[in-house]
Amino acid sequence: MTGSHSNKPNRLRRAFARHQPLKAQSRAKAFTGLLFKFLALVLSSAVVITGVSAWQIANELKSHGIQLLDANGKAIQISAADIKGPINILLVGSDTRKGQGGGFGSGITSNLADVIILLHISQDRKNAVALSFPRDLMVPWPACPSTSGGSGYLPQSLGQINATIANGGPGCTLKTVESITGLKIPFLAMINFSGVIEMSNAIGGVSVCLTKPINDTYTHTFLPAGEQVLQGRAALQFLRTRHGVGDGSDLSRISNQQVFLSSLVRKIKSQGVLSNPVYLYTLATAAARNMTLSSTMSDPNTLIALAGALKDVSLDKMVFMQLPSISGLPAPYQGRVKPNESLAALIYQKLQNDEPIVLSKANGGQGAVVQPSPSASPTPSAMSKTGASQTTGAKPAAFLAPKTGASPSPTPLPDSIIGSHASDKTCSN
Repeated sequence: MTGSHSNKPNRLRRAFARHQPLKAQSRAKAFTGLLFKFLALVLSSAVVITGVSAWQIANELKSHGIQLLDANGKAIQISAADIKGPINILLVGSDTRKGQGGGFGSGITSNLADVIILLHISQDRKNAVALSFPRDLMVPWPACPSTSGGSGYLPQSLGQINATIANGGPGCTLKTVESITGLKIPFLAMINFSGVIEMSNAIGGVSVCLTKPINDTYTHTFLPAGEQVLQGRAALQFLRTRHGVGDGSDLSRISNQQVFLSSLVRKIKSQGVLSNPVYLYTLATAAARNMTLSSTMSDPNTLIALAGALKDVSLDKMVFMQLPSISGLPAPYQGRVKPNESLAALIYQKLQNDEPIVLSKANGGQGAVVQPSPSASPTPSAMSKTGASQTTGAKPAAFLAPKTGASPSPTPLPDSIIGSHASDKTCSN
């Protein structure tokens, strides 16, 4: 958790999303030459970083690190189990304009967690899920300790999840997600607008398909229908647009973002990035320079180990999904969404028990459509339950298989849940 930005520790800040047109901005400086610059520093036979390069990355990570604290205000320390067991990482996209330069709207002082994604990688490294939380989700806020010597922040019975970042930093957002999911989340990565631009440059752009043109004057996103390769500012605009897709809501924007992310994963897997030490080091360096990572990720070898945990997850076992929610409710949910408690509980329980997430069918949601597959979807295979659940007090469900004998095939989630596998080709709608 980062330190407070207020001298009033018990005062709960409330922040609300604002959307204003963007001004024109010059194209971001290309992220080039990185591969050749560090080629001599990487051993091609294994994912190992030599002394000088490790020192360079470590300095980048530590100089911009986020200190995560427990309920008593003590720094959280990771153990071998956090690396070798099920892995939980929270990804936060901040809409702050501070230090971003011009071109992202004027007079906007908000600092909101506009993108919140929980990445869970199973202990056997065969399954992964990226669960997106709507930014307008109304949930209870837990108490957040202070890093500046104050008494910290009091809990709140109900608040908008994206405003938790203003209540003590991204660490409060992490604690909120821990509280509602029952998961231990020891890793946090935050990125801002400029970071998205540079990371998309580092990967060399991402190909996405559009069923219809996007014409969004709010984010200056104007794209024709068909296949588009997005990089730099164009990638950022695509990820931010919501008025140009679906019904213009944040739920549609999540669907649109997952079109980009699933295509990104397919590119990384097809190019063998996660098995290539040179390419992996390139991305690790780009992440260190363009993302703010938690202190638990300040060791370069930890960062690479986390990235490498995905290398053996097949595309059909990598799920992108939205947290089920309900909209159109009266106050205090007016203009916001409420978690669908029964469906959300199914997902939380599977994540707590490190069970594979299996979808009944691919569902792109309001902002995306799923292209028909030339072949039938793969049949879910049985998976043995491995290791203890990585939870914060949640008890295993009563219907879990006995410890002896073969585990049954995982039960698919209800088909009303919005999500798709990375192997599914989805298009922005």
